[in-house]
Amino acid sequence: MLKGFEKDNPDVTVEVTPIPWDSAHDKFTSAIAAGTAPDVAQVGSTWMAEFVSLDALEPTPENIATDDYFPGALESVTVEETVYGVPWYVETRVVFYRKDIAEEVGITEPPTDWEGLFEMARAMQGGPEGEWGIALQPGGDGSWQTVLPLFWSNGGDVVTEAGDEFTFASAENEEALAYYQSYFTEGVSDPAPPEGATEQDFVSGAVPMFISGPWMMAAVESVGGEGFADKYGVFVMPEKETSASFLGGANIGVFQGSQNRDAAWKLIEHLSRPEVQVAWFEQVGDLPALQSAWEDEAVASNEKFEVFHTQLGNAFAPPTIATWEQVAAKLDAQIEQVCKQDLDPAAALESVQSDAQGIGTGA
Repeated sequence: MLKGFEKDNPDVTVEVTPIPWDSAHDKFTSAIAAGTAPDVAQVGSTWMAEFVSLDALEPTPENIATDDYFPGALESVTVEETVYGVPWYVETRVVFYRKDIAEEVGITEPPTDWEGLFEMARAMQGGPEGEWGIALQPGGDGSWQTVLPLFWSNGGDVVTEAGDEFTFASAENEEALAYYQSYFTEGVSDPAPPEGATEQDFVSGAVPMFISGPWMMAAVESVGGEGFADKYGVFVMPEKETSASFLGGANIGVFQGSQNRDAAWKLIEHLSRPEVQVAWFEQVGDLPALQSAWEDEAVASNEKFEVFHTQLGNAFAPPTIATWEQVAAKLDAQIEQVCKQDLDPAAALESVQSDAQGIGTGA
């Protein structure tokens, strides 16, 4: 991926250091504290505000264009109206379903609203191999990424527009969390799913629906083998007031104090070109953050990717506040209580609200 950059910039040598994702955050914070941060780095979308609060990231220079990124992606690199770095690739979540099983139970069109999704999951559960209707995460690490979009879909949110106060405890969020809980209380989703079984259960038909991102296409097709791609489809998240999904991915930025600042931003500009983003997509399947890159035939020719493209127009990043990782962990814990212990959603959200206020937004 760097050959073109090195050809255009023969005086620059780029040393690439791979870091395991599960240890990257702590390695970065340690490097920031020690003053040994790299020149350029891939930065998790939920880490941006925290690193900005540590005065660790440089604002994006005016010569780096940002007007072609998906709005939700640009939001993920914007902290208090200042852009830091750029989105590199994006992902969002949609509903995967077995088209062949849906047809067997009389479903020919995907649902468009919450009620329709629940009824489809219940009907799919009654299919020939069905054990559960849809795989949903019953709490635990990262479960907020599925629940938060339901808050947005119902007109709720978790912080004020200014980002200085939390708003977990609201009627909109309570209704959304109760809806999520109903999949478990009604026996449609497994409250104790075996780890790593999503692909196999989807292929066998035991769990013919789940919500996830584009990386799962290759995963289920690998398990399902030749011809399986024709047996499943994807559709955008159903709406309450609107369709909403989580926008994740990764950003790239330059750390403060870089001794190679100009070269670092040249590298970011190179990685942000549409043709380079398409080449990255072809290598690893990560979705381009630039809207113009989606005009390339390599991306646009797959109808399933077009569903992700549509969803990206209504996909949103989590709040860009310095303490989000800590607050999200509190939400994950309460979602688990709601799904596994039948905790009242209102009580769960009150608990998250109280814990979040204690943590603060970092604003």
